[in-house]
Amino acid sequence: MDLLVLILLTIIIIICIIFAGYTYLYNKFQDFIIRINEAEANIDTNLRHKYDLINKVVSTIKSKEEIKSDIFDEIIKLRSRKISNFDLDRKLILAFNEFINIKNNNKEFNKNDELNNIETEINEIDNKLVVLREYYNDNISKYNRTVKTFPSNIVALINKYDEKLFFDRKDMNDNDFDDFKL
Repeated sequence: MDLLVLILLTIIIIICIIFAGYTYLYNKFQDFIIRINEAEANIDTNLRHKYDLINKVVSTIKSKEEIKSDIFDEIIKLRSRKISNFDLDRKLILAFNEFINIKNNNKEFNKNDELNNIETEINEIDNKLVVLREYYNDNISKYNRTVKTFPSNIVALINKYDEKLFFDRKDMNDNDFDDFKL
């Protein structure tokens, strides 16, 4: 009888330890998912604000001078298209660089306070985006490491957690060696 109670108690303790481990790892995944989602939301908010500012720049520049820019035309058309934050970020960087080139080549635009204020604001947004991308990618790296390592990979398998791509869409597990190409 004592042996049966001891075996039963041992089984109950093992089940409790497994359940506690599962709960800990599940909560660890949830923490990463929350951090990643918060970073994505902050990146999205900053990109939308940057888009609005660049739209304002395009309107201001085009109202003062006839400038032909494929990049600016593409920015105007973005509202009707669905693109990823990464693609939007790339297009906004190109548009901002175009704006800087136009501004630097035009003395009137260099003296325009509104354009100077927008440039400063966009630079501040870009600084925030750098920090947010690093935070996002750092959490993605930790999340992916947790998905791949034992015993958390069992919890990932049970809950169907897959590896996630970095903000710049780099997939280190594929055979595409041009991931770092700009």
